[in-house]
Amino acid sequence: MPQTGQRVDPFRNFNFLVELDGIAQASFTECSGLGTTTEVVETREGGDNTTVRKLPGKTSYSDITLKYGVTPSKELWAWRQRVVDGNVVRKNGSIVVFDLSNHTEVARWNFVSAWPSKWEGAALSAKGNDVAIDTLVLAHEGLTRV
Repeated sequence: MPQTGQRVDPFRNFNFLVELDGIAQASFTECSGLGTTTEVVETREGGDNTTVRKLPGKTSYSDITLKYGVTPSKELWAWRQRVVDGNVVRKNGSIVVFDLSNHTEVARWNFVSAWPSKWEGAALSAKGNDVAIDTLVLAHEGLTRV
């Protein structure tokens, strides 16, 4: 913990790594969708007609969207294709943020039982000069910050 009065800068969003069980693909350009939502269940108690009690219901986890440059690697494509073929293979993974020197891990979110629910290929244009970017959406069943 920083001392009182000590300045603490927030982490930068560009220095991150995505880890997936058994998949070593790097070069993710964007990661979004780290989130959780807990449903609010409203109830009323007998005899108290003016107040609604709000209780926590089920918690759900947002899909994680990964964007990455197209390379000769077909590992992520093969993982998605297995789902299309009816063979869902779930993997655990992490989103890791590093400090500016890229030497020290400063934040980590672990997700569990992920599988690719959507793949979108790069938009191609003969007039462009941008990197070709694929998109992979991961459905998962849990997220923790370590």
